[in-house]
Amino acid sequence: MTLETSDHPELTPVAIEAARYPSLKDRSVLITGGGSGIGMYLVHAFCAQGARVGFIDIDGEAGARVAGICARDTPVEPVFVRADLTDCDAIRNAVNHIAACNGPVQALVNNAGNDDRAPIEDVTPDYWDQRMAVNLRHQFFVSQAVLGAMQPGAAIVNMGSNSWMQGAAGLICYTTAKSAVQGLTKSLAREVGGRGIRVNSIAPGWILTDRQVGRAKAIYQGKFDDYLSKQCLKEFLLPPDVARMALFLTADDSRMITAQTFIVDGGVV
Repeated sequence: MTLETSDHPELTPVAIEAARYPSLKDRSVLITGGGSGIGMYLVHAFCAQGARVGFIDIDGEAGARVAGICARDTPVEPVFVRADLTDCDAIRNAVNHIAACNGPVQALVNNAGNDDRAPIEDVTPDYWDQRMAVNLRHQFFVSQAVLGAMQPGAAIVNMGSNSWMQGAAGLICYTTAKSAVQGLTKSLAREVGGRGIRVNSIAPGWILTDRQVGRAKAIYQGKFDDYLSKQCLKEFLLPPDVARMALFLTADDSRMITAQTFIVDGGVV
């Protein structure tokens, strides 16, 4: 589960001794979009903690690959369900299956998304609605599907992005959806706080997944150095940097933290 960095050795993850969270052991965790990108590192990280992990992805081949890697490298073989998160019936069926296998979900990471780009002139109403469904709508409906069985101490983490904070050009549908994640997080935290359930969000910066590295090489020549110049910390951001924040926000260590957005971007200014 490592990023291919042969052409960019500076992107090799820094070896650190990551924290262990005893409260995550045997906890039923659901991750959306776990077949690639940040999501597959989330699945791997929670499995390494000994959590009972289930994950959803639309790509059956990618999901099976991640499940196999985790079964080989961690104490846990995660439950993978192939489903389209823009289909609310499919969401409910996937959640029910994972809960039947692992027990009621007590930690949810709403990670799935896609930063597809289109010029303003090419955005149609159907395209707009589809982008909202892919990047925002499912975060509410997956949360709705798991909340009924969540117990006090449970946690939801919604994946946002710092792109809307910068007013990034070329992906207005994505930035609109991701800005709404912060509002969703705050309102949902208020709604369920009385039940002892916490809701937070993570806003990553430019995380160098395989997809992003490939895009940067093909389209954005020189973007590596340009983006790094904006960061206070002069190291590239990688998926494990986000996964470690998600572990903390779903563990009991963060028991009194809710309605917050945590920016993981190396200090973009």
